Amino acid sequence: MKTLTLVSLGALALAMAACSPGEEPADEMAPPPPQETAPIAGDTQAAEPGESETASTMADEPAGELQLIKLDCGTIEVSDLDIFSVEGDYAGQTDTFTDTCWLVRHPEGDLLWDLGLPGELVEDGEQTQDVFTVSLEKTIADQLLEMGLGMDDIELVAISHSHFDHVGQASDIDPSTTWLVNETEYGFMFPEAGSESEEGDGQAESQFPAFEALERQTIGDNYDVFGDGSVIIMETPGHTPGHASLLVNLPETGPVLLTGDLYHREESREGRRVPSFNSDIEATRASMEAFEARADELGAMVIIQHEPADTEDLPDVMR
Repeated sequence: MKTLTLVSLGALALAMAACSPGEEPADEMAPPPPQETAPIAGDTQAAEPGESETASTMADEPAGELQLIKLDCGTIEVSDLDIFSVEGDYAGQTDTFTDTCWLVRHPEGDLLWDLGLPGELVEDGEQTQDVFTVSLEKTIADQLLEMGLGMDDIELVAISHSHFDHVGQASDIDPSTTWLVNETEYGFMFPEAGSESEEGDGQAESQFPAFEALERQTIGDNYDVFGDGSVIIMETPGHTPGHASLLVNLPETGPVLLTGDLYHREESREGRRVPSFNSDIEATRASMEAFEARADELGAMVIIQHEPADTEDLPDVMR
C-alpha cells in the first residue's frame, strides 16, 4: 500500500489535537427568518422518457422541486478508533467509515456539500498511514457527469469543515462557483501570520489554495442558502472552530439533517462521544445538544455522513 502524499493522515490525527479552541456556540439553534437572497440560475437538462428514477437519470431534470442526492466520496478504514473518543473506550476497536458528499438541487441552483477524499486516489489506489486506510472509486466530477452535469453547473459549494476527507477534491471545483463559508472556519483555514491557530495546524493545506480561487461569500449561523427556508447551513462548532451541519427541508421526505463530523458513528451519537482531536470538546458537546434539540423539534431524519448504516440504503434521489 502507498503512503499518502497529498495529506498525511497520521499527521492529521496528531495535529488536530493541537488545534486552537473554537468559539462557544449559541444555546439555541432557532429556525432563521427568511432572507433576501438573489436567485442563482441553474443549468439543467430533461431526462429521457421512460427512464427509471435514479440519480443518473433524474438529476439532469430541471430541478422543479428540491432534491438531495448522495455522492460516494470514498471509504475510510480505521484500524484503531482510540482517537474518536476522549473517554478512551474505543481503544483497539476498528470500523469502516463511508465518506459521503451531497448535491442539493434547488430551482434556483445547485449546492455541493463537502468534497470528499482526494481524487488522485482513483488512480493511485488504496493508501494507508497510521490507523487510516483510504480509497476512492469515482470522483465527484465523474459522478456528476453521469447525471448530465459538469462541475461548471454547480453554482455553490460549502464544506462542513476543512479536514482532509471533506476538502479532497476542491481543486476540481470550477472557478465560477461561489464558496459559502463562515468567518470562523475561514480564519481556521487561512490564519493570519503569527496567529496561534497557524502553529501546528495539520489540515489539508494542499487543497486550500483552490478555495482562494473561488468567489467567497461569508455567511453567519442559520444561513438560508436560497432565501426560502429550504436549505439552512447551521453552525455546529467544536470538531473544528467553524464546523457546520446542513438542514434540507425536502418536500416529500421532510426535514433532513446532515451532521458533517458532529458525529462519526451511530454509537458515538448515542453516547455523545467526542473525538480527542476536536478543536473544542465542550463546544462540541454544546453543539450536540443544540443539534439534537433541533432534530427533535423538526422531527428530522438525521444522516451521519460517515455512518454506512445511515447512507447505504438511501434512495438515489431524495425528494
